[in-house]
Amino acid sequence: MPQTNRAALIALLAALLPATALAAYPDRPIRLMLPFPPGGPSDIVGRMFAQKLGESIGQQIVIDNRGGAAGNIACEIAKNAAPDGYTLLQGTVGTMSINPHLYKNLPYDPLRDFAPVSLLTETPYLLVTNPKLPANNVKELVALAKTQPGKFNFASGGVGTGNHFSGELFKTLAGIDVVHVPYKGSGVGMNDVLSGQVQMMFINLLPAMPYVTQGRLRGLGVTSAKRSIAAPDIPTIAESGFPGYQSTSWHGIMAPIKTSAAIVKQLHAELAKVSQQPDVKKRMASQGTDVSGSTPEEFRKMIQVESAKWANVIKTAGIKPE
Repeated sequence: MPQTNRAALIALLAALLPATALAAYPDRPIRLMLPFPPGGPSDIVGRMFAQKLGESIGQQIVIDNRGGAAGNIACEIAKNAAPDGYTLLQGTVGTMSINPHLYKNLPYDPLRDFAPVSLLTETPYLLVTNPKLPANNVKELVALAKTQPGKFNFASGGVGTGNHFSGELFKTLAGIDVVHVPYKGSGVGMNDVLSGQVQMMFINLLPAMPYVTQGRLRGLGVTSAKRSIAAPDIPTIAESGFPGYQSTSWHGIMAPIKTSAAIVKQLHAELAKVSQQPDVKKRMASQGTDVSGSTPEEFRKMIQVESAKWANVIKTAGIKPE
């Protein structure tokens, strides 16, 4: 073969190689790092999407639960993994938007070390009160609290939990003085709201709804930007007179920062298809969770907005990790 033809062939093969390599992705199982132990909300979401994504791409998605340090352990492992698309991280509102403002020596940076792929789900909280409290909606509750500053309490599952942050954000936007009472678990706190020892709480929608239906709790507003499919008759706090209020527990897929844009795009496209599957939406709705897909750019922007919001709440409330 003449030298010029050989050179042209080599150049052509070199140009085709990246496309060929990409077409082969994935050619082996993918590891999905989950930042919390098995059995919790993060695990339920992760396993559902892992199963469906695996079916879609024809490769197994292996779950790797690495709980501990408020999710920071899993994030550090994922950050240091090879950026080849075979290690992914399920990021949460805590690991991506709250922890950077709580921990001084965080071993990762959410957007310098990770490439957002897609938001998966959002789970709203429900603002509940004891029915004996003379407030039938959010506006009435705020008006009542303003007449008796410092008298009313709100429960949470502990300092730094989602229901704690939801309450602090509500205090700020509503301009009310209510006292935070942390418990060792949300269930314990809800029991005291049921008994009337504490007046209010932001609680996960699913466990709260049976008590609302029975009339043992009064559900005043959900914390998401739009009404939840699990409780469509309950207004959002934002539409109840406090625009801009939003607090959800969310999960999304991240990849190590140097993962190729082509692989991120491919994963996003597959996750977008999974998010539209009726059985996925039905299963998540049964957990009180809304499926909320996004583009990588939308997810990045969301992380930035959420980070700024929770940084302000942490500073205003003086929250420190226990």
